Amino acid sequence: MSRLDSFIRRMTSQKILLEYLVDKVNAVEGPVLELGLGNGRTYDHLREIYPDKEIFVFDFAMNCHPSCAPDADHMILGDIRDTLAFCGPRVGAQASFAHIDIGSADPTNDLAIVNWLEPLINERMAVGGYVLTALRLEMPNFEIMEKPDGIHPGRYHIYCKTSDA
Repeated sequence: MSRLDSFIRRMTSQKILLEYLVDKVNAVEGPVLELGLGNGRTYDHLREIYPDKEIFVFDFAMNCHPSCAPDADHMILGDIRDTLAFCGPRVGAQASFAHIDIGSADPTNDLAIVNWLEPLINERMAVGGYVLTALRLEMPNFEIMEKPDGIHPGRYHIYCKTSDA
């Protein structure tokens, strides 16, 4: 498969999954967290599908198109392992949804990311909140959710927080 075909399949899967979760996420109080702004396409889509939710974006830098840039109150710049750990007063509530797009495609680096990410996500998510990520997370108080048909196995994972334990 060409890189273009792989990219199209990944973006199509991401859009399907983001939209699949809208009603579920809207049933949970709390903001949306976007970990990894990149060029801003996903953030722009999140603004469209969650018009009534605050969306906080985390990234090391803001390199997106100006039309896809969060305002200063909702853009949290810096190393995500630091900013996510201390964002509670700024975000103000546990999240109803987190979209995590910070994988590196390097298996060793991704394991290092997962190591620091899991406890931070556990702390930041509301019970009943959802996480969508390409990273495989292992958190005992999160349930792995079924994905809709047509999503390539192993490409994305949906988790729902079942308890604070």
